[in-house]
Amino acid sequence: MTHSIPNVLTIAGSDSGGGAGIQADLKAFSALGAYGLSVITALTAQNTRGVTAIHTPDASFVTAQLDAVFDDIRIDAVKIGMLANADVVRAVAAALRRYEPAHVVLDTVMISKSHHALLAPEAVAALRDELLPLATLVTPNLPEAAALLNDASAENEDTMVRQGEALRALGARAVLMKGGHLSAADSPDWLIEASGSLRLGGPRVAVKNTHGTGCTLSSAIAALLPQRESLATATADAKLYLTGAIEQSARLDVGRGVGPVHHFFRWW
Repeated sequence: MTHSIPNVLTIAGSDSGGGAGIQADLKAFSALGAYGLSVITALTAQNTRGVTAIHTPDASFVTAQLDAVFDDIRIDAVKIGMLANADVVRAVAAALRRYEPAHVVLDTVMISKSHHALLAPEAVAALRDELLPLATLVTPNLPEAAALLNDASAENEDTMVRQGEALRALGARAVLMKGGHLSAADSPDWLIEASGSLRLGGPRVAVKNTHGTGCTLSSAIAALLPQRESLATATADAKLYLTGAIEQSARLDVGRGVGPVHHFFRWW
């Protein structure tokens, strides 16, 4: 646990609407007391109603950004989001092996809230084989976990835990199975570690503004990992922060579709 202000790097895509991706990550880092840095893996043209175009820079430029950051700045934690294609996945994996950051939170971003594909199908295997073994924590939602395991999406908590254990067996140190896609009245997540499984309960908040919730949770965990004594504590505190950001999202008036959460609800 660091006692200085942590430097936290997000490796992800840009959301021109500001609700997800790099923009959400940097907001969450700032809200939780971390200095944010970014490596942009893709540019998206999107708003609260959907993604209309994606531009992916060459993997060599992603590598150049990674080298520029790591060569000069102490990085206390890394959050990984949208990676777009297999070449970018491999470039990020190579940099993580080269620089060995203490904490890596991998958010397996595959599909946007508006059902737009954000990861090429052939890149799923690269993500599973190259990045999962380098992760401190992987944070899939239920469809993403199913895609990584070539399995059906979990419909109950027993299957969530089983799939989380299967993902951890692929090399990740821990897995957070997010239960937002369940039909239950609450929204339980399961943290799967070598020491066992921990259920993190939470209310299912009835709001329409849920754009960027996955990005925000994973970046909140990355921001808190250097500031907390354990992964479980960092994850529980991040979930509480996200719940507050969702509950207060109606205070924002952003777009006509699925709006963002309120990252700075404690200040504004």
